[in-house]
Amino acid sequence: MDKEVAPAVLAVINEKRLSGDKRTPVEIITKMGVFDARDKASDMAWLASGDNIIVTIWAELVSVGEGGRWFLLESLDPLHRIGGGERTDLRIQRTKDRIQLIKRALDADQGVRAVLQTNRVAIADLETDKAARMSVRVPDEQEWHVAVWSPEQRHVVLVRGPRGWVPNEAEIQAARARAGIVDAAPDAAAIAVGGGDLQSAALDHLTRHFAGYGYKTEMLDTPNPGYAAEVRDKKGKTLLKLVVKGTATGATGYALTAEERAFARRDPQWRLAVVSDVGSPAAQHKLYNGADMDKAPGLAPELG
Repeated sequence: MDKEVAPAVLAVINEKRLSGDKRTPVEIITKMGVFDARDKASDMAWLASGDNIIVTIWAELVSVGEGGRWFLLESLDPLHRIGGGERTDLRIQRTKDRIQLIKRALDADQGVRAVLQTNRVAIADLETDKAARMSVRVPDEQEWHVAVWSPEQRHVVLVRGPRGWVPNEAEIQAARARAGIVDAAPDAAAIAVGGGDLQSAALDHLTRHFAGYGYKTEMLDTPNPGYAAEVRDKKGKTLLKLVVKGTATGATGYALTAEERAFARRDPQWRLAVVSDVGSPAAQHKLYNGADMDKAPGLAPELG
């Protein structure tokens, strides 16, 4: 909401809004080079023509630091919304897509273009209030860039304008509070929540499923850094190599190790097997190959 936006930021948005540019939100990102913009209007970041990366900047979360520099601090946790609470699968996927594009800009030492956006409800209610709608979206004439990428603290900082400035520690902590990141989130490996019982139940579900086709599912006798279980036919031939993850209410997040990701990219038999609602009558599973693994709901993004 406008009342949550810093005055300096709101002044720029209002100046742009009142300048006579009457383009719709879809027309704005279309002119910036986004293909099929109407179908992607609700995305939070876009890869545009010329490999330009465009991101939404929620004005309510923009902080104004020393010297009047603007910056946006946001969480690298795609699973939880501002202030906590689990996201929907669609929001998780959109957040993961955004994080991956921001990481792409970082790796390429590339700036990002931005659209400044305000909302009709409080920013904390953006993902829960049915009345939540975009209020204003305007293109920002200044470029933004990734100034801080911190997998350890699980946040990223985007800064508007020339490189070379980063917010100080006090500004970082204030921005974390503003973004609803109260405590330092666990690192990627720690997101593999649930423990042995959850994973054992997930493996049991898969074992029963594949047994219906006459196949055996077994954990490896000797640990392999790339996967944990194999599905074999009646002759003992390996059909699939599985990394098994189970999710349940309150335990929806998990991660892949660097070794598992590397193995997934080179072995066509590798699958990420995600069993949801483990232990309930509604338990079901889905398999993801190496090309599709990052589409799995609940999977933490690659932060390396």
